[in-house]
Amino acid sequence: MSDELASALRELANEAERPPVLSGAEIRGRASGRRRRRRTALAAGGVCVAGALALVAVVGLDGGAQQKPPPAASPTAVPSLPTASPDATIDLGRRVISVAGHRLTLHGDSLTGDTPTVRMTVTEKEAHLKVSSKTVGLGGGYSFEASWVVTLTGPDGRTDYVGSLGTGDQAISDPDHGWIGLDMTDAKLLYDRLEPGAVVEIRPSANASASSAAHRGSATAGSGVATGSDAATGAAAGSGTGTGGTSGG
Repeated sequence: MSDELASALRELANEAERPPVLSGAEIRGRASGRRRRRRTALAAGGVCVAGALALVAVVGLDGGAQQKPPPAASPTAVPSLPTASPDATIDLGRRVISVAGHRLTLHGDSLTGDTPTVRMTVTEKEAHLKVSSKTVGLGGGYSFEASWVVTLTGPDGRTDYVGSLGTGDQAISDPDHGWIGLDMTDAKLLYDRLEPGAVVEIRPSANASASSAAHRGSATAGSGVATGSDAATGAAAGSGTGTGGTSGG
């Protein structure tokens, strides 16, 4: 390379290295532009960061809400249903039957009553029914003509009978054989007030004991044959609780 060419190249290089000649206003304008660009960049960066943080917070909250198990439902208390009132009540302690506002007197005070209180259902009604002598507390194989007889059946299958034997204001009573005696008028009133399906509650007397239930007998309907102890004849009309039965003529 010739010396002239080398010299020309150096001059060009030196000229390129020299900064352009600018006036003071141009220099200040360029500096102001650089400051505006930096502020704009910083502001844009801040907006991006704030948006990113907000997005993270929203996602975190949503995720937490989705992962959080629902609160356990508090158990709903089941209201206890009130027990329906019985259609009639036989109170052995006070010796009365309460039905439809009427108080019917049970005769005789030798009853030991039922242990414990029991609810029975009316299963049959008979205007006239032959009742075995053992059902009403007598020995032997004969029977009585009972009137206005309501048959009660307990949850254990036990059967009691309520009615009148038609002996004036007197009736035979034995609590071991399931006969509950009334006079004719009261027996008819009870018969008219109770229908099959009616509920009758029998309440024990004050001196009721488990021994009375242990000595109950049972009478077989239609046969006049009974098992269990034979009881004596009651002097007055009364009532008995336990398993009783009827017999044919």
